[in-house]
Amino acid sequence: MEKFTLEILFQIIGIGSASGLFYNNDALYIIGDNSGFLYEYNMQNQQLSQHALIDNPTQNIPKNLKPDFESLTHHNDTLYVFGSGSTENRNKMIEFDLKSKTVLQKNNLVDLYAVMQNFGSIKPEDFNIEGAIFDGENWYLFNRGNGISNKNTIFTIHAKSLGDEFALVATNYKLPKIKGVRSSFTDAVLVEDKIYFLSTAEDTKSTYDDGEILGSFIGRIDLKTMKIDFTQKITSTNKFEGLTFYKKENNKIEFLLCEDNDTELLETKVFKLSLPIK
Repeated sequence: MEKFTLEILFQIIGIGSASGLFYNNDALYIIGDNSGFLYEYNMQNQQLSQHALIDNPTQNIPKNLKPDFESLTHHNDTLYVFGSGSTENRNKMIEFDLKSKTVLQKNNLVDLYAVMQNFGSIKPEDFNIEGAIFDGENWYLFNRGNGISNKNTIFTIHAKSLGDEFALVATNYKLPKIKGVRSSFTDAVLVEDKIYFLSTAEDTKSTYDDGEILGSFIGRIDLKTMKIDFTQKITSTNKFEGLTFYKKENNKIEFLLCEDNDTELLETKVFKLSLPIK
């Protein structure tokens, strides 16, 4: 692949362990996997505000209690925030209205996640949803294969609402390795008919415990064939967990990325990644 560029765009104080983001009209919406808030950062005036997603939210929820919000997607004026499903208290999906800036609905996906685990032959201890896409007709949920079985799986759910009857497809992927450690899905976004995804190599065999970070990749999947077009290593040090489309111009496409620093430090760096359009 031709040369890419990766640069730090800015740093936000007040957000820790960033795990997902969505860019819209100079506003950057960010979730952290140890927080009960949705953060809204105005990139023009550099103001940060927060919106409660759960009752009695805090910024640093203990690991054994956190809802583990790992992914978010949007359709029309609604943001959908997903818990990872990696433990029994991480099964929430929150619907948030971008116009009124209020929570519309709180859903428990425990039954859906159980069906996905059974259908995809993924043990509960290897189940870890870290990316989500909704195009209005289909949901794409990305299981991060950082458990023992390395199950990097995209679940395609044909339904307009996750409460409706649905058809389910599971597609497994072998993602590239770093130093013998296979990378695993950490986020994804749909741009036209292509899925762009992040994967990170982390030296751990657990969806719960963190390990040594070995680097991250950007990749692309064709939506029609669900086959990988390319992967490109973009760092040897960062654990990128959030990806959102920024802009497309002059034969290049730009994304904003955030990283999970696996600490209690309340600061988040936002990166800009530029790729040539192929």
